[in-house]
Amino acid sequence: MAHSFKYLTGTLILTIGLIVFSCHSPEGNSGQQTMVKNDTLLYLNHSDSAKYVGINTCKLCHQDIYNTYIKTGMGQSFDVATKEKSSGDYQHAAIYDKIGDFYYKAFWLNDSLQFLEYRLKGKDTIYKRQETVDFIVGSGQHTNSHIQSVNGYLNQMPMTFYTQKKKWDLPPGFEDGHNSRFMRKIGLECMSCHNTYPEFVIGSENKFKSVPEGINCERCHGPGSIHVAQRQTGSRIDTSRYIDYSIVNPAKLSIDAQFDICQRCHLQGNTILKEGKSFYDFKPGMKLNDFMTVFLPKYKNADDEFIMASHADRLKQSACFVKSLEKATSETSKEESHKLKPYKDALTCVTCHNPHVSVRETNPNVFNDACLKCHDGGTQKTKGIGEAKGIEEKEGTISKLFCSKKGITKISNCVNCHMPKSGSIDIPHVTVHDHYIRKPMTKKDKDAIKEFIGLYAINDKNPGHYTRAKAYLNQYEKFENKAYYLDSAASYLNDQTEINLKTNFALLVQLCFIKNDFGKMIEYVNRLTDTYILNNLLIRKSYSNDHAWTSYRIGEAFYNLGEVQRAINYYRKAVDLAPYEPDFKNKFGTALAAKGLLPNAEKELTEILKENPKHVSALTNLGFVKLKQGSIQEAEQLYFKALTLDPDYEPLLMNIAGLYAYKKDFKQAELYVNKILKRNPGNGKARQALQQLKQAQNGHH
Repeated sequence: MAHSFKYLTGTLILTIGLIVFSCHSPEGNSGQQTMVKNDTLLYLNHSDSAKYVGINTCKLCHQDIYNTYIKTGMGQSFDVATKEKSSGDYQHAAIYDKIGDFYYKAFWLNDSLQFLEYRLKGKDTIYKRQETVDFIVGSGQHTNSHIQSVNGYLNQMPMTFYTQKKKWDLPPGFEDGHNSRFMRKIGLECMSCHNTYPEFVIGSENKFKSVPEGINCERCHGPGSIHVAQRQTGSRIDTSRYIDYSIVNPAKLSIDAQFDICQRCHLQGNTILKEGKSFYDFKPGMKLNDFMTVFLPKYKNADDEFIMASHADRLKQSACFVKSLEKATSETSKEESHKLKPYKDALTCVTCHNPHVSVRETNPNVFNDACLKCHDGGTQKTKGIGEAKGIEEKEGTISKLFCSKKGITKISNCVNCHMPKSGSIDIPHVTVHDHYIRKPMTKKDKDAIKEFIGLYAINDKNPGHYTRAKAYLNQYEKFENKAYYLDSAASYLNDQTEINLKTNFALLVQLCFIKNDFGKMIEYVNRLTDTYILNNLLIRKSYSNDHAWTSYRIGEAFYNLGEVQRAINYYRKAVDLAPYEPDFKNKFGTALAAKGLLPNAEKELTEILKENPKHVSALTNLGFVKLKQGSIQEAEQLYFKALTLDPDYEPLLMNIAGLYAYKKDFKQAELYVNKILKRNPGNGKARQALQQLKQAQNGHH
């Protein structure tokens, strides 16, 4: 299955053998070239006509860079699941989720990586499910996570190998009773950072026609087709004096533009796309805040806490960065000769990191040397430490000698003290260097009470009210279910006038949906009317499915309030806008069945299972439809197929109990209801069903 998802490079690869000129040749001066300018609009590969050509095309001229790059974390970020790709320890590859009561084991079946999910009762295995791993995410420097493809629908699987501690555990976000097992959707936002751009199926959340195998050159340099075409014609540019505008060289961008390339993925948080934009649209050299705004929650007294991919944000908080930026943007700096590479005067990501070379193969002295460019031995005075007196090398690290009142002291490693390793707050079992460069924190600082301040837009100084409201709603739905996020969102959403309502409609619907305030949502709908909403507000297909989601939420409100026909109208619209979102189609089929339109319901549910035969809810609902149609054997087959995939799905267990009750097997029906109550004693419907079964059993006797 994995091989059907191989990334296909463009047809330019067939003719690339004609290239004979290096794009770094100092000879000649023809082709697209300009003296240094700050206008990134000059880059030809920002054009829609520029196409991605793939890393195999790049390496034909840049073989040396390719050879080192493929060993980097980016070059090894994603690939098919092979023994060569995996970093896992398979001698100790078993874990237990005590809340979900599932055991997991990883093992190789010939060349196929398998995950076994099972449950024990005593020493007996009472449930098991075995699935094949198709892809591995991560270079192995920190983790290997695992993805399954079911007909192109990508889902994360419930085991991650944490390489630093050499242990298997649940993936981030699967802990503490949130184990989504084989059902966590991997969408375009995730895939577009952990990989080169994939071929995504619009109208889905997580269906892909193809996925590449690692982050390639063009993620940082932009599409390469125009650059390749110019080199094929023999065009040459003296890149020591000029910028080659056929492709982006990040080293020659402004400091902000260079940061934006890194921040596209190393500024992960709560990302809000600008209206009409997608995760495909940003290209190197463009302004990131023209496409998305990234928010992070900020807390007072929480300077020691950070998420894994927050390197750029943390670095920008550092006094080292602030001072270097002042220097780099000064008039003196602008007049200096190396303005061809503006980053040279500033502290940016590439001051310490060569993106073409793995950190594992970088001499540790490189990082300390970056510090010494400003804090140089023999001249730099540092408050509270004294005057630097010299440098000594020992065991591969730089030691710096300082003179203080107490005599000479040795600071053995700048990075270890001022960028200490610690765990991120979002990924367990992993330690990384905190990129907020500062004096070591005291215990008093770390123990101070943390106080929520608000969501902070990292890359946008002044986001609008709509963007802020959307960020707070996203923060609640995706990260933290805290009521104050909803209060903050509501404060930005005016609903007083018709214009206000039309402008904020989607977010007002989302807010009502989260709060289960279906009455208020229907009030909004009635103010604008179904006809206006369906024909004017909910009309656009998009990568993010925004209009489809709004339609689905309205359908849910009508369904919960018993207005099934109006629910059907909105579910149908959601399916039209997002035909590859099986959960929308599943609810549409459920509503059709509730209306008594069983053949129509059967059609929708069957289509889901053709797309994804492991959709447990669709199997359950189709079984119900078959039972209503009198096809008892087919219903039973569907129910027990679903049970092999999820032994705890409560609607399924209720339906199986209903099936046995229909067959007058009340004891077996009672058994399945008790399975629900054992795991969820608060299920009112199950308690009611148990009483009815006991009454029916007594009446039957």
